[in-house]
Amino acid sequence: MQRLYDFLRRHPTGVDTFWAVVLFGIAGASISRVGGAQDHHGTTAQGLAVCVLMSLVVALRRRMPERMLLLAVATGVAQLLLDVETTVANFAMLVIIYTVAATGARWASRTALIGGLTAAVIAQLRWPQPEASPAGRVALTVFQTVPFVLAWVLGDSMRTRRAYFEQLEERAARLEKEREAQAKVAVAAERARIARELHDVVAHNVSVMVVQADGAAYVLDATPDQAKKALETISSTGRQALAEMRRLLGVLRTGEHQEGGEYVPQPDVEQIEDLVEQCRGSGLPVDFKVEGTPRPLPSGVELTAYRIVQEALTNTRKHGGPNAGASVRLVYFDDGLGLLVEDDGMGAPHELYEEGGVDGHGHGLIGMRERVGMVGGTLDAGPRPGGGFRISALLPLKPAH
Repeated sequence: MQRLYDFLRRHPTGVDTFWAVVLFGIAGASISRVGGAQDHHGTTAQGLAVCVLMSLVVALRRRMPERMLLLAVATGVAQLLLDVETTVANFAMLVIIYTVAATGARWASRTALIGGLTAAVIAQLRWPQPEASPAGRVALTVFQTVPFVLAWVLGDSMRTRRAYFEQLEERAARLEKEREAQAKVAVAAERARIARELHDVVAHNVSVMVVQADGAAYVLDATPDQAKKALETISSTGRQALAEMRRLLGVLRTGEHQEGGEYVPQPDVEQIEDLVEQCRGSGLPVDFKVEGTPRPLPSGVELTAYRIVQEALTNTRKHGGPNAGASVRLVYFDDGLGLLVEDDGMGAPHELYEEGGVDGHGHGLIGMRERVGMVGGTLDAGPRPGGGFRISALLPLKPAH
């Protein structure tokens, strides 16, 4: 049964042709039986010609609805002029009115509606019923008009329903494309976040470990106590790096920040002082000051501030030279947090801060700009007029939208 239904849907013109043949057979038999007994019915040949044309309208209604409407109108006009009274074949007018209302052009739909509203009136005027009273003629006209109106209303409803479903399909397709685009954006943002976290965790801690390892190797024979202290710093720094790596991997696997468990919480502003002490212990002199009244900040601002200071001090250690010193200032404003990190070293190479880095360099500064942009802040990074490097940032307390 389903195969038959699918076959019929794939061959609509064949289905219409079948019903056209049925209509022609019924109408032709009716005309042949009446014959030419009544002159005002027209001749048998004229009636059969009307049957052929109306059957053609049914057969080709879906292939060329507008043309078939015009053919039906022309046939109806010919019936009026030749005095060929309506027959069963005129049922094709109902069919073509429904078809153009459902699938035809708008002008064809309006023409079909006008024709349907006037067809019964014109037929009553052309072939009146002598035995009927005026009220009876009016009632008969209304009764004959109703099928035409219903055919048009049903066709127009099908047009509206089809347009509604097409709109739903278009909307679903558009939403699917938007979801795919959002998924790609989310993946890119997640990759950037992972890159920032990995860089901040690995670059800082590994640089501290490298500096301490070089110092331990240098003083190992002369001052074993200093070498031992350097090795202890390497050990604690390595543990800290592993803890942060576990936290990052835990967030990636579970999608949540776990506190009180295996994974340590995100660093905040209060831990900047510990970060400064760690840098001092690795041989980098750092002057640290806090201005204003410290208070709790949004978690995104806390993490961004910590990572900016961490990356700035790491860059000082990398590019400042052996005798470089740094200063860190935290300023609490009413509507934000200000950061200023400066050093008096040799400064970073120009390509590391111009246009965000060249050929993959300058990942730390790129990460800084991304972090600051995510919280709606501003960042300025570049060489100091008197030598060295400066990084200043202003982080608003309200999250960016």
